[in-house]
Amino acid sequence: MELRQLEYFVAVAEEQNFTRAAARLHVVQSAVSAAVKTLERELGAPLLDRNSKRVLLTDAGAALLPRARIALDAARDARDAVAEVHGGLRGTLRIGTMTSIRLLHLPALLGEFHRRHPGVLLQTSAAPSGSQGLIDALAERRLDLAFVSLPGAPPADIHLTELARSVIDLAVPDDHPLASRESVTLGELAGLDFIDSPVGYGNRAVTDRAFATAGLSRRVAIEIPDIATGAEHVRHGLGIALLPRFVVAGAEGVRTLTVTGADLDWTLSLAIPVGRPVGAAARALIGLTADFLP
Repeated sequence: MELRQLEYFVAVAEEQNFTRAAARLHVVQSAVSAAVKTLERELGAPLLDRNSKRVLLTDAGAALLPRARIALDAARDARDAVAEVHGGLRGTLRIGTMTSIRLLHLPALLGEFHRRHPGVLLQTSAAPSGSQGLIDALAERRLDLAFVSLPGAPPADIHLTELARSVIDLAVPDDHPLASRESVTLGELAGLDFIDSPVGYGNRAVTDRAFATAGLSRRVAIEIPDIATGAEHVRHGLGIALLPRFVVAGAEGVRTLTVTGADLDWTLSLAIPVGRPVGAAARALIGLTADFLP
C-alpha cells in the first residue's frame, strides 16, 4: 500500500467523482483509476461503488477513509518536520475564502506568505453555498483552513477565531421613501423587496436569523453571490439590502440607515478543523493573518 494510492482514494471519496479528483490532484483520470484499483486489489475488497452519476463508498471504503486521512496527515507532518529543519516549507495549502472579504487584505497576506515560503503552493477557492459550503469543505478535509462569516455557534468539528466584525446597515436608493430617515426597525421593512446573498452566506444567515427572531418574514427578490456589488444593485433600483457597513461605505446613489432593535453583526472568522493537526504551512499563514487586518 502506497501513500499515493491512499491520496488518490481520499480525493475520489471526497469529490465523489474520478474526473474532479484527477483535476484536484493535477493528474490524468486514468492514473487515479489505476491507483484505486490497485489499492482495492491489494486490500481484497471494493472500496468504491461506481456509477454514471457519482462514486460512493462501500462499507470497506467507509472503514478505510478515516484511517487513510490519518496516514496522510502523519505523512504531511513528517514532511513538514524535515522541511523546517532544512529551512523551507513545502507542500500545498488549501484556503477557503468568501467572494468578498475587504476587512482582510487577502492578496497582501498571501503575497507576504509566498515571499516567506515560496515552496508552498497556495490554492484558494470559494463555495457556491458561501461560508456554510466552506465549513462543509473543512469538515470533509477538502480545505486546510477558511475565512468565513458564520453567526452563532460553530459545528463541533470546527474551531472559529474571530478576526473582525462590522455592523450591518440598511442600504436604500437615494430616491427611496426611507432615504430621509436615520434609522429604521425590522418591522418597517417587512413586505419590501430585498437584495441578498444566497442561503449559506454569512450576511444572509445574520439577516435571516434577525427576522426569524423578530417573528417577521421578508421577500428576497434577487440573490447575488458577491456582496461587494450589493450597493450597485441597490442604486439601480433592484431592491433594498442589509449589508455590512464596509460594503456600502462611500457608495454613490445609496443612503444607509441604522437598524435598531436587532442583532445585525457580521463577523469575519478564521475556521480550522478540530480533531486533526494543523500543518506547518497553515500555522505559518495563521501567524501572519493579524498583520493584514484593519
